[in-house]
Amino acid sequence: MQMFGQITDRLFVYTQFGMNNFNFLSSNGGNRKLQAFFHDALGEYVALNGKNTLKFGAGLTICNGLSRFSQPSVGTIMSLDVPVFAQTTVDQTDEFSRKLSVYARGQFGKLDYRVVLSDPFPVSTNGQSLPVLNKDATFSLRGHHHQGQALLIWNVLDRESHTTPYMTGTFLGKKKVWNLEAGIVYQEKATWRSENSDTLYEAMMHWSVASFLDIPLNQEKGTAFNAYLGYFSLNYGKNYLRNNGVMNPANVVNSQASFNGTGNAFPMFGTGSVIYAQAGYLMRKDFLGKFGTLMPYANCTYANYEKLSDPMVLTEAGVNWLMAGHAQKLSLGWQNRPVFSAVANGELRSAGTRNMVVLQYQVSL
Repeated sequence: MQMFGQITDRLFVYTQFGMNNFNFLSSNGGNRKLQAFFHDALGEYVALNGKNTLKFGAGLTICNGLSRFSQPSVGTIMSLDVPVFAQTTVDQTDEFSRKLSVYARGQFGKLDYRVVLSDPFPVSTNGQSLPVLNKDATFSLRGHHHQGQALLIWNVLDRESHTTPYMTGTFLGKKKVWNLEAGIVYQEKATWRSENSDTLYEAMMHWSVASFLDIPLNQEKGTAFNAYLGYFSLNYGKNYLRNNGVMNPANVVNSQASFNGTGNAFPMFGTGSVIYAQAGYLMRKDFLGKFGTLMPYANCTYANYEKLSDPMVLTEAGVNWLMAGHAQKLSLGWQNRPVFSAVANGELRSAGTRNMVVLQYQVSL
């Protein structure tokens, strides 16, 4: 549930309240997301009345640096889910990618910018088992440092909407958008590890460059094309690696389990480099007559993580049945994820793949 509005000529407020990733295994015990919770609660002050040139904001917000998929409008994304690796600290030192932050954002001509200073949550409050200090970097339990973020986007064609910090996934041919972006995230002494009985602290430093294209192909027929290509350099500290399974349907690990852990988990976050690409085609608006149209898509995540001996390659494909644009759609998605296992010398090697098929219905009021 979202509530937002322009309270005065210069003051804008935005709140979002609800639940995330709830399934039959969900447990709220000890987690900072107790049942339904506030995702966003922020206020913005417009420095120049009636213009998007400069806005100052503060509160619990998803306004982030790094990339457009670090602050995605999930109601308008093309694929079944966003590339979650781009939300680099999700549910570790943030609240579902939101942090307590102060920021400035705006648009100067073709340039869209946002600069953010965040106060990360302590990792000890995320409701999960505390990380054990070892030779591989994990989020530190000692000290507290603020996080600086920035994102610059050059709108080659049309300018994007600037009402909220969220960034649209696809405009379904309503706009002609081609953006070039560069983003960065930095936090001093964010992680720690042990080496020769010493405790070493490491900075978290991420940066990315990407191009986003979403353009109509035939205005009369309503066809459109969407594509994204991004390179991400991710540094959490030496050998940092975290498995994650979105809405994981399993919670039991047995002796035959892989390094991935249980269910649909796989090495999603890590120190290393990632290339992410996606593409989709919106068919003509009357492809299904009065029942709407279809938008097939495909994406691939290619990650070279420091701790893995083989690349982590995740491929996905699917189709959206758009009954009323993004307001009502049925999506069928297929995912092929890698499985990693430890070999005799302790290396983590790819040991095959597993598949997942998901049917998702979305309605927005």
